Amino acid sequence: MRRHEITDQQWAAIAPLLPGKVTDCGVTAKDNRLFFNAIVWIMRTGCPWADLPERFGKFNSVCRRFRRGAQKGVWEAAFEALKAPELDWMMLDSTVVRAHQHSAGQKKATPKPSAWAAAGAG
Repeated sequence: MRRHEITDQQWAAIAPLLPGKVTDCGVTAKDNRLFFNAIVWIMRTGCPWADLPERFGKFNSVCRRFRRGAQKGVWEAAFEALKAPELDWMMLDSTVVRAHQHSAGQKKATPKPSAWAAAGAG
């Protein structure tokens, strides 16, 4: 497995969500996992579509397919399937969360004496 590729477990979660399966109407995709890895590569590297490595196929075809999937809501479903477990019920007890010593704030400046105090009027 290469650096910017998804795991087998992640692929098993999203494979049924992607169009182009044998059971879908229309054209069957050659390799849906390769296509998804191309999308992951683009998203993780931040490179333009034209810089997509040749092993993923023609960048223009991958880009068009990505845009069609975005219009159909495919990516929302895929991200929903891959998201981390629900953390709504997670609580943090602040008595055990430690802050760095420098996070206590800025030291208070010593107040300068006013002009009245310097003149002796008080």
